[in-house]
Amino acid sequence: MMKAPDVAALRAKFGPACERSAVSNGDHIVWVAKARAHEILAWLKTDQGYAYLVDITAVEYRDPELPLEVVWTVRNLKTVQELRVKVGLDPKAALAVDSVVDLWKGADWLEREVFDMFGVTFRGHPDLRRLLMWETYHEGFPLRKGFPLRGHFSRGEQTRQALAANPEAHYSIEELSIAEVYEDLPQDMRERLARGERGDI
Repeated sequence: MMKAPDVAALRAKFGPACERSAVSNGDHIVWVAKARAHEILAWLKTDQGYAYLVDITAVEYRDPELPLEVVWTVRNLKTVQELRVKVGLDPKAALAVDSVVDLWKGADWLEREVFDMFGVTFRGHPDLRRLLMWETYHEGFPLRKGFPLRGHFSRGEQTRQALAANPEAHYSIEELSIAEVYEDLPQDMRERLARGERGDI
């Protein structure tokens, strides 16, 4: 069972930048000021031992008066404490927060996914581009509440755009060559992969 994080220490250090906190279904959540989110996350990592970045995501509520929230989940592996840090953004304004790739290299693709699905810009990200949708995808951000269930374009237009997408124009040779390496593997390794076995591969 995870121990409760010491939110009081965060409040003592950052004062009003720690806007509020709550416990929901056993999860400890703290809302912080957008301008100081990076500083707070850096302090949690270096001073408080929250060295493991579990996830970065976002959530938009059906109530248009509520902010869109960017959410970082961090964990202290020594004390087995977990904390969810949230920043509220006005969904009608520019959605932007500071990147934490300088703190956690693993934030790279997580931030790209949030950018791709919600349209949140991460300032200072080394390579902020779409991750799940192709680079020339023009329908918007699929996980936003205003995104139509079937998309903005017809199925025919969606298919035409997908077929016209040129992955070589947007991805490095290293990224595209991952699939090609499969053919160079010994036959027994390919068979094990086909069966879903990982082993020592």
